[in-house]
Amino acid sequence: MTDATDALPDDIERLKAMLRAERSENARLAAQNERLLHMLRQLRRNHFGRKSEKLDEDQLALGLEDLETAIASGGAGVEKTDATLAASRRTSRKVNRGNLPAHLPREEIVIEPQAKVCPCCGGDLHVIGEDRSERLDKIPAKYRVIVTRRPKYACRACERTGADDIAGIIQAPAPARPSDSFHSMRSFTTS
Repeated sequence: MTDATDALPDDIERLKAMLRAERSENARLAAQNERLLHMLRQLRRNHFGRKSEKLDEDQLALGLEDLETAIASGGAGVEKTDATLAASRRTSRKVNRGNLPAHLPREEIVIEPQAKVCPCCGGDLHVIGEDRSERLDKIPAKYRVIVTRRPKYACRACERTGADDIAGIIQAPAPARPSDSFHSMRSFTTS
């Protein structure tokens, strides 16, 4: 087993500097520990003590705020001296909120309206956009993402003549989702 003194430098000045730094850190931690113990005694007295001995909530919050500030400043000093800790905090976490993982296989389903002709003038409809939804589908021991696309169609002739308010935008209705059918089936069986 190696001795911890093997990593110490042979230079006396560096040893003294390390000892001073260690002592100042110990003194800072002892002072912080004393503040925490004092706050703990106050909290215990506030919680378990007599009514006349209880602290005012605002005064207690002020003491906790001072303590949090002192702890944060001490932590910032430690972070400045420790390069690996500072580097690890600088790297931003990649957070995925609302999107399904890109590595999963996807199966696209396009649901077209029954007719692609304008109901008012009979002209051809063109795509003006689409609604896109993703849901996670589980096949035993296999996951896949089913992408359902529902293109929206509009008539170019009606757009030019101003008759668009009659025809509007045509889009196929969204399919029923498994959870929707489960809820409707559940309400059906309970009634």
